[in-house]
Amino acid sequence: MFEKVNPNHPDKIADRIAGAIVDLAYTKSKNPKIAVEVLIGHSRAFIIAETSEKLEVPEVKRIVARIASIYDVIYVEVPQDSHLRANQADKLRCGDNGIFKGCPITEEQGLLQEIAEGLYIKFVSDGKYIIDSKDLIICQSNIKCNKSIEDWLSEQYDGTNRLSGIIEINPLGPWTGGLDVDCGATNRKLGSDMGDAVTGGGLHGKDLSKADVTLNIYCHLKAQKLGKKVELCCAIGDDVVDGKPYSELVEIAREYIKRIGGFEKFAAWGLIRPYQKGINYFDIFESINKNDNN
Repeated sequence: MFEKVNPNHPDKIADRIAGAIVDLAYTKSKNPKIAVEVLIGHSRAFIIAETSEKLEVPEVKRIVARIASIYDVIYVEVPQDSHLRANQADKLRCGDNGIFKGCPITEEQGLLQEIAEGLYIKFVSDGKYIIDSKDLIICQSNIKCNKSIEDWLSEQYDGTNRLSGIIEINPLGPWTGGLDVDCGATNRKLGSDMGDAVTGGGLHGKDLSKADVTLNIYCHLKAQKLGKKVELCCAIGDDVVDGKPYSELVEIAREYIKRIGGFEKFAAWGLIRPYQKGINYFDIFESINKNDNN
């Protein structure tokens, strides 16, 4: 059983804004230290950033306007904690305690991600989806009738036997969705982003020094490479994780984010997604360690 939301769900809009602000910080420094929280909805956005880089308020407001068409923005910027800053002064070290898990993407998860992306391309509006074995629930906002979704599913999946169970479309009836009827907050849809790999740390609105980002990406890649669950833990200040320098794992995560297209694009769908056409992840798997089978 797996649930997915699309990039126009209010929580994902918050994640995308947080990711775009992190992208902005990376234009100012190779290794910025930043953590961003976003609460958005009903024509207002509240943003707090703990950051080593000075971000201009107009820059932040332009991001919010571009992603959410919201112009009433309260932005608070403060320095990151001095102890955490000192922890990273001489080299990249883990920026947090944490337990991390990577799991191979299941066929069920891959199918729902495929359906979610297809429906998002067709309808764009806020949507959330659940799959349970072959049964499927689709809640897609701002559509005139369910038949348009039924027709799309038939075009894509009739004759494939990939959707052979019960399909429910908007069981409650038509709904509006979006930021006018709901609010969004960062890292509130980790089940959608991480599937079976959800632990305590959030993926979005943080730089690569944060283990919540780098080690979740690393565990995810390693799990796909090995085809089995991967579990790690770390403490603030660790400079070696899984027998490797933390700085090396940061570079693996950096390359992954680069190929995805940045932190904002990463926030749109999270880690549970089919590997995109034209983007080669295999050599990232190999860079983990060709002989690492444990």
